Amino acid sequence: MNRERLDRVVANMKAEGLEQIVVSATASVYYLTGLWVEPFERMLALYLDGDGKATLFANEIFGISSTPELPVVAHRDGEDPVRDLAAVVRPGRLGIDKFYYSKFLIGLMEHRADIQPVQGSGPVDLARKCKDAREREAMRRSSRINDQVVAAAIALVKEGARENELAAAVNKLYLQHGADGEGPQLVCFGANGADPHHTGDGTVLKKGDSVIFDIFTPIDRYWCDMTRTVFYQSVSEKQRRVYELVRRANEAAIAKVRPGVLLSELDRTARGVIEAGGYGPYFTHRLGHGCGIECHEPPDVSNASDTPLEPGMVFSIEPGIYLPGEFGVRIEDLVMVTESGCEVLNAYPKDLTVVG
Repeated sequence: MNRERLDRVVANMKAEGLEQIVVSATASVYYLTGLWVEPFERMLALYLDGDGKATLFANEIFGISSTPELPVVAHRDGEDPVRDLAAVVRPGRLGIDKFYYSKFLIGLMEHRADIQPVQGSGPVDLARKCKDAREREAMRRSSRINDQVVAAAIALVKEGARENELAAAVNKLYLQHGADGEGPQLVCFGANGADPHHTGDGTVLKKGDSVIFDIFTPIDRYWCDMTRTVFYQSVSEKQRRVYELVRRANEAAIAKVRPGVLLSELDRTARGVIEAGGYGPYFTHRLGHGCGIECHEPPDVSNASDTPLEPGMVFSIEPGIYLPGEFGVRIEDLVMVTESGCEVLNAYPKDLTVVG
């Protein structure tokens, strides 16, 4: 167990009036224990009480051994996975995290009619929101690698290229740089870029296309995530105007990042730049999301998020403009809130670039 992180979670539990929680998210269990387990359909549940005592309930197939600090209660396939957990939870409110399967929760409630399940993700999410020193360095390292990968990927933009071919090349580059695995890289040509989450297909590159690289992967468990948009062989005046508007929105929001500023103010700043340029309706998503052990994690960077910035927060700033049937532009950086301002984790240039 990481005692410092556990103490933060327990303090958050007390602030929310919770004396017990069940943590089932793989990333959150890893954050607290250093154990990475993908349980799939089986149960993995870390039970924490208000005194900071932790017990891990897991299928024996996971091969996790008990320690004095973290006792493990194992069950086998075919046995009731919640039976042992039901025997230790206390009556009353029980915080349940957002990833605990309903089949396990319903089973737990059938065993224990005296518990009251309530939202229980907050204590761990709040602790994970601000990265500690080791996490900050991990995020810096993964973003440095991402800069190298995006540079190599853009160099592959040439005649005859296909979206899915370049997406596969990005994954290969990541693996060469020590990534944990492959991911669904977003490579979008021309009109496909007007869909913010277009999945690369067999579309062939043509002159005048915008090319969006939104690339991301975990490296030593900590994610990188960035987006760059370039143009192939030529760029129209409209494309140039849209690109510069998105770049200014990105940079204006980054310039606002410092402790105490509300996340919603960052979204409003970037959105205001795009609205002033006449493309407000075409910025169709939030400004960004937290990033760390998961690619998308709290905090939410949107106009509905009145959370003040704190040192150690890491999140994306990724404004975009999406013109259906024409093209899209998105520019994304990961930023880290420092004690006095902001550290931009991505260094790859954002100047308008025409390749090929």
